[in-house]
Amino acid sequence: MRKSIATVSLSGPLSEKLIAIATAGFDGVEIFENDLLGGPLSPEEVRLRCADLGLGIDLYQPFRDFEAVPADVLARNLRRAERKFDVMERLGADLLLVCSSVAPDAVDDDALAAEQLRLLADRAADHGIRIAYEALAWGRHVSTYDHAWRIVEQADHPALGTCLDSFHILSRGSDPKGIADIPGEKIFFLQLADAPLMAMDVLQWSRHYRCFPGQGGFDLAPLVAATVRAGFQGPLSLEVFNDVFRQAGAASTAVDALRSLLLLEESAGLSALPAAPVPSGFAFAELTAADTEPLRAVLGALGFAHTARHTWKPVELWEQGEARILLNTGVSGRRQDPALTAIGVETSGPDEAARRAEAVLAPVVPRRRAPRDAPLDAVAAPDGTEVFFCRTGQPEHPSWKGDFTRIPPRTTPGEHAQPAGTVRHIDHIALTQPWHQFDEASLFHRGVLGLEADDSLDLADPYGLVRSRAVASPDGGVRIVLNVAPAPDADGTRLQHIALATDDIVGAARRLKEQGARLLPISANYYDDLDARHALDPRRLAVLADLGILYDRDANGEFLHCYTATVGRVFFELVQRTGGYRGYGASNAAVRLAAQHLHQPWPALD
Repeated sequence: MRKSIATVSLSGPLSEKLIAIATAGFDGVEIFENDLLGGPLSPEEVRLRCADLGLGIDLYQPFRDFEAVPADVLARNLRRAERKFDVMERLGADLLLVCSSVAPDAVDDDALAAEQLRLLADRAADHGIRIAYEALAWGRHVSTYDHAWRIVEQADHPALGTCLDSFHILSRGSDPKGIADIPGEKIFFLQLADAPLMAMDVLQWSRHYRCFPGQGGFDLAPLVAATVRAGFQGPLSLEVFNDVFRQAGAASTAVDALRSLLLLEESAGLSALPAAPVPSGFAFAELTAADTEPLRAVLGALGFAHTARHTWKPVELWEQGEARILLNTGVSGRRQDPALTAIGVETSGPDEAARRAEAVLAPVVPRRRAPRDAPLDAVAAPDGTEVFFCRTGQPEHPSWKGDFTRIPPRTTPGEHAQPAGTVRHIDHIALTQPWHQFDEASLFHRGVLGLEADDSLDLADPYGLVRSRAVASPDGGVRIVLNVAPAPDADGTRLQHIALATDDIVGAARRLKEQGARLLPISANYYDDLDARHALDPRRLAVLADLGILYDRDANGEFLHCYTATVGRVFFELVQRTGGYRGYGASNAAVRLAAQHLHQPWPALD
């Protein structure tokens, strides 16, 4: 189906918005009146600009507070409408959105509303324009889509239809099944927006917290499917009011918007995107730094062995169990301090995964490749982290490990023995997002990698709240935690970390201390509270306190975890899961964050 977006959904002047919308690949646009009024382009110039960009003008909006008013107010409203019709003719727009009235002088009289809307439709038809009547969720007398439809049906004018808006429908808890009762030819327009589930005034909720489909808590797919089954033929159009989107770059927001519609079409059964298997685990995590010695020291203390080096790139492979860390000193054009710059995910179909990623607008990462290098495709996540699709150790598929030359094993203690606390695999990756890309990142990892999202959490930080959301494969083989810090720091630093799974965290923590690595100190007050909450065996509690190990449990099992000191932008977490525990120790996040602020050299905040 054709895809459109309201200009109010993006930041910047109208001319920049139109370029971003066209570049992203949209077919059409809703011109929001304020964007036209505040810009230097005349309606004729906007019309030509859209034509040059290949964009249709699908809707002009909004026209407010028209219906069910006294005769003198109606006269003024009709004069106002005639002026809008003139503007629309100059724009080349033939559909006007009319919102249900919130005016105090509007009366609760459906017959009067229908009569006056019919009069408006008559005037519009003289200009070749149609009217799409929409129920605002906070409308004074008309606030539900079925009520708006009854008025349109009563008015019975060919130039008058209804506009369905997912936010206004779902925010009130209305059942979209009733859409089946509306003839498809009378559904003139469909506007789509998601939103987080919040208990607040619906007007404020609408004006500040809407987001793109798949980024909130609404189930939009049944609504879209019901509308199409009723006979609606498009376009699918986004209308999103969001404070963050209106401050972010229009180009990236427009791509995120179109991706959301592609995925919504797929979930509603309207189109088929290339299918790809859900990744089964992490192939590697790649750390980049000008000086890798501090990272080498930490990895050695963790029990990793330097096992191979790339045949022609400055990249080392460090391994322990199924956990693999790449150290890359090729920092040209990148930050000099250690940073997590790439992850590899295991998939049984790397080619299929890459095709799906491209189909949902994931930017392909250009790579230098020698003739004998294994084929390895990568896309960039919204925060710039590169995601590689791998198939490690499978004879029928060239493995990325084939690009590395093994180095002779050394007998340094801890590199080849299997001491207590051996790391088994990468448990999860935590990526701190730029403040304006949190929702985009959640949708990206779900749509590109097929991961399932947990609920969004707000975690206490000494300087505010950290917003956090985990995305994971159904079996937990791939877990990624997305965070956004309470405020951007002065130099743009965003801490990332790699969580390593072990079956003996006490042994692993003791080995780290014996190797001279610094563990994050945890306040004694935490362990007093832990004793009060869980009544752990005193000897066990003493061991946890001595090693700085945090503890959590739920009905399914236990979770123990501790942290290394930060090197550059990166630190490591050791985790031990028992039973069916699937969380990340969120109850301990405030303690960890406070300890990091106290004991780590954090950049100064503005």
